[in-house]
Amino acid sequence: MEKPIEFKVNNFDLLRLIAATQVIFDHCVSHLHIPISNLTTHILYLFPGVKVFFVISGYLISASYERNNNLKDYFRNRALRIYPGLWACVFITIIAISITGISFLNKQTLAWLPAQLVGIIYTPPFLEHYGFGSYNGSLWTIPLELQFYLLLPIAYLLTPKKWLNRVFFALLVIFIGLSCWYLLSRTDSLLFKLVRYSFVPHFYVFLIGVIFQRLQLYKSRLIYNKGLFWLVGYVALNLILVDRVNPLAFTFGYTVVLAFCIISLAYTLPGISKKLLHTNDISYGIYIYHGLILTVIIQERLAVPVMVIVLLAYIAGYLSWILVEKHFIQKKKKTIRATM
Repeated sequence: MEKPIEFKVNNFDLLRLIAATQVIFDHCVSHLHIPISNLTTHILYLFPGVKVFFVISGYLISASYERNNNLKDYFRNRALRIYPGLWACVFITIIAISITGISFLNKQTLAWLPAQLVGIIYTPPFLEHYGFGSYNGSLWTIPLELQFYLLLPIAYLLTPKKWLNRVFFALLVIFIGLSCWYLLSRTDSLLFKLVRYSFVPHFYVFLIGVIFQRLQLYKSRLIYNKGLFWLVGYVALNLILVDRVNPLAFTFGYTVVLAFCIISLAYTLPGISKKLLHTNDISYGIYIYHGLILTVIIQERLAVPVMVIVLLAYIAGYLSWILVEKHFIQKKKKTIRATM
């Protein structure tokens, strides 16, 4: 008899690690003004880290909610995953930036600090000229994730169970439309800036993960252990169609194919992540600390090679996991697995 395919045995920790690494390179190229060729640029953005995070988040968080829809447990688990690491990062930010000569002893900090601790991320005026113009450019997705976490149970609670798939597909179409509007309406208006940092242009990516989870794609013979085929197909699709298809159609089409690729890779040789990482999920720490590391380096005009920045981010991520995140995640109510 064939061994049954287990939902919880996957490579998502490894995929998130790769996604966090892509974001580091992306930000280094952008903020350090590193010249790269068109081909290198295309390769760098083949697997955009933020979209990978959003797909995986939709996939896993919806599965977690469906296995335990107790709202108290749901929000407690989400808080334990996001806030301890974020709080530690914010306080280390204050220490690190203070060392470089910036004082946080001002009235702006009184409003800024509580906002950061609840996940309302913004750069206060006294830090707008620090580093690359943001105290930590990687934290902008934290409010988005929190909005996703809030919207998901609302969708479940307002929808009869038999209609869930149809409602999620309808929401996907609606939010693809809203994302199109956003991409076609780029302005410098306050409304546009508010929409940019809201769930509106990004929620469709999260919904793709939700839908793929509900369809149980991981059990499909076209997905399970077919990651290499999806990877080759996805890369070929990008290289062939990137300049031949309407940019909007390409953006949404490749996002769907990317999601298929992510799920398939997660269930291809699904034990490899545990063997390599030993259940150490350091991607969140890497993601939230690399922005701080980079902005301090730019502020101090330090000549630090990109690979050293990556190494520093990995060290910070590992310490965040070992000293902070791991201890709080162990307090979560078990849904899919203890360390989700």
